[in-house]
Amino acid sequence: MAMTDNVENLILEHLRALRAGQDRLESEMREVGARLTSLEAGMAAGRRDGAHNHEEIIRQQSSIDQIKARIDRIERRLEIAG
Repeated sequence: MAMTDNVENLILEHLRALRAGQDRLESEMREVGARLTSLEAGMAAGRRDGAHNHEEIIRQQSSIDQIKARIDRIERRLEIAG
């Protein structure tokens, strides 16, 4: 009986070690998932900022075009157009 108890105890030890390893891996995978989500959120924010910057550039270019058109009209009226 003592030999059987030793074998059972050894098997239980191995099963506990396997369970602990599995629990550790599951915890690490949850952490990796959380970090990946954080990275995705950061990338989305970067894309949103880039789109906002592009929109601002377009708005500024439109203002520049309007100013240029006004200057061209003024130059024509004053007959100083080159």
